[in-house]
Amino acid sequence: MTTPYYVGPEQVMKDRADYARKGIARGRSVIVLQIDSGILFVAENPSRALHKVSEIYDRIGFAAVGKYNEFELLRVAGVRLADLRGYAYDRRDVAGRALANAYAQTLGSVFTTEQKPYEVEIIVAEVGEVSAADQIYRLTYDGSVADEHGFAAMGGSADAISARLTEGWRPALTTKEGLSLAVKALESGERTITGEMLEVALLDRSRPSRRKFNRLSNAILDSLLAN
Repeated sequence: MTTPYYVGPEQVMKDRADYARKGIARGRSVIVLQIDSGILFVAENPSRALHKVSEIYDRIGFAAVGKYNEFELLRVAGVRLADLRGYAYDRRDVAGRALANAYAQTLGSVFTTEQKPYEVEIIVAEVGEVSAADQIYRLTYDGSVADEHGFAAMGGSADAISARLTEGWRPALTTKEGLSLAVKALESGERTITGEMLEVALLDRSRPSRRKFNRLSNAILDSLLAN
């Protein structure tokens, strides 16, 4: 009789974490940063059909890296949850913090109970009436939540990008300055990033509509990136 193969729970969790991290690192990076007019999303994404940055609700945006089908499931679930809460109570009761907590529970449950964890990392951001009320929550594959201040980067070489953002970010950047900083942080060596390679959106607190999410077109990107 052969001895059953046994793997300790610590090793199982480590293997799952390594698997998820490798999948996320293969994806192109996303940067989310606070600027004077709101919260700017900058994703390296040449596709015009498969979005890495999306609207969840009136003042709430979503960004993700990793496997598209997995983070798309999370995005749709977040939209449904926000719509349900807004319909049952009030639109003002839909908060980024509550959505981040719901995502954390889902990711944590999948990580601990399913055979394969989600290969995703996501950001839920909510723009406030003033800059001090802005919220940026970063969630990892295991359901961990970090309350970010100023900026956050994920996917690809996120650590190196974060280091470059730390050197250049300051409060009250303009949209042009924020986009320029994000592009410089994404570039490495002699690599050049153009507007066609980017997906950019803004949660604009000054927008008169109750829906603050605004996706920037290629023409606007080209004008902002022009020297």
